[in-house]
Amino acid sequence: MQLDLATVDHLLSTTRAVRRRLDLDREVPAGVIEECLRLAIQAPTGSNSQGWRWVVVTDADKRAALADMYRRSWEPYVAMRVAELGDRPVDETMTRVASSAGFLAENFERVPVHVIPCIHEQGRPQEQGLWGSIFPAIWSFQLALRSRGLGSSLTTLHLVYEQEAAALLGIPDGVAQAALLPVAYFTGDDFKPASRRPVEEITYWNGWKQSRP
Repeated sequence: MQLDLATVDHLLSTTRAVRRRLDLDREVPAGVIEECLRLAIQAPTGSNSQGWRWVVVTDADKRAALADMYRRSWEPYVAMRVAELGDRPVDETMTRVASSAGFLAENFERVPVHVIPCIHEQGRPQEQGLWGSIFPAIWSFQLALRSRGLGSSLTTLHLVYEQEAAALLGIPDGVAQAALLPVAYFTGDDFKPASRRPVEEITYWNGWKQSRP
C-alpha cells in the first residue's frame, strides 16, 4: 500500500505539545485511548522486550493528586528559570510557551485523562536502552491521538515525586515511570509546523560539524 505522504508529513510536522487548547469539558471515551495504545505498542523496543505498561488515570481524586505533584515541581522550576534568565529579554515564542505551560499547571486536574507510560527496569543496565524502549511508543501514542482529534503534552515534572505517584497508583518496584501525559480533545481547527532551525545547520556528515559531501 502506498502511503499518502502529504497526510503523513502533515501529521509528523504538526503534532504539537497541546496545553491551552485542551478541551477540559469534553469526555474522552476509554475505547479511543485503547485504540491509540494498540497503535503505540507497535513501536520498537530493545530486544523486542515489550516491557512497557500504561497507567490510564480518569479518577478525579487521583488526577487531583497527580496535579498537586506536578504543581509542587512546577513552581520551583519556574522560579529557577526566572532566576537563570535575569534581565535577559525573552522572545515571543518562549513567552507564549511559558504562558501555555502555566495554564496547564493551573488546570492539570481538569484534564480528563492522565496517561503514565511505564517501563520494566529489569535487564536494562543502560539508561539509553531503558528510555529507548518506551519513548518511541509514547510518540506513536501521541501521533495516534493527534490523528483522532486529541492533544497531549509530554511532561516529566511529577517524576520528582515518582515514589509518591507509584504509591498512589500501585506501581510496583522495578517499574519506572517515563512521563505524565495529559490527554484531551483539542479545540480549534488544526496546528501549524513549528519554527525550527534549518536542518542543514544541525546535521553533520561523517563527523562533528562536517558538511554534507
